[in-house]
Amino acid sequence: MLCPECLAALMGAVPSRVRPVPEPPGLPVTHAAAPYEDEVRAALLAHKERGALMLAAPLGAALAGAVRAVLAADGVSGAVGLVAGGRTGAGGSEASVTLVPVPSARWAVRARGHDPARRIALAAAGELRRTGTPARVLAVLRQRRAVADQSGLNSRQRLDNLAGALEAAPGGVRLLAGGGRVVLVDDLMTTGASLTEAARALGAAFAEAAGPYGRVTPKVRGEGMARATVTGVGRPEASREMTGTNGVEGMISAAVVAASPASFGINRN
Repeated sequence: MLCPECLAALMGAVPSRVRPVPEPPGLPVTHAAAPYEDEVRAALLAHKERGALMLAAPLGAALAGAVRAVLAADGVSGAVGLVAGGRTGAGGSEASVTLVPVPSARWAVRARGHDPARRIALAAAGELRRTGTPARVLAVLRQRRAVADQSGLNSRQRLDNLAGALEAAPGGVRLLAGGGRVVLVDDLMTTGASLTEAARALGAAFAEAAGPYGRVTPKVRGEGMARATVTGVGRPEASREMTGTNGVEGMISAAVVAASPASFGINRN
């Protein structure tokens, strides 16, 4: 499946927090398993573009390592999901996690014959469950409009290309409720535009779910920490802390298989 050198490159690094330069506003706290270079780049491209679907298993194992790093950084032990109607619900199991893959453009899925991020997410969830972390995959995000091919676009152009391109499927937030920590997942982070848009779309869905019965008021508490207060009409106030960036999106983290080597070099934790 993978040669020893390729497997070592993919699995040998310690998953780390990564930040692109420039870092787009609203990018969730993101951890990556390995730098996007050499053997790792070859494996991701083979899976994504050349139909080497058997690589989903090792790539998923690497992504599972990045998800564990997210959970460790968050200090999650019984994460919380927002419930539609302005209430909160505790995760069903200790340190449970729901992986939400960033969807590929429809034209890309048709051309490739599969959705790489979703396939790797399913493999990662299986690996997490095998090693004792309750995990599931919910593909609740979808494209709401056509987007251009991102290759050749700079970071600003990618943000503009993806702005408002994603939305949560109807009932998506309800499905996320009670499933533990929500972690956006993708195979690769370059500029962070895709993860930023995915976090925006989920954040908008959470806020809409609070709807006329409540409001979501996140308050930033130090670098990377936000307290989301959900207040419902005629209901007691409930607060839950989740790690992330500013705003409602601060309740969401992200994990990827790989990120650019430069993203690993500017961690400021």
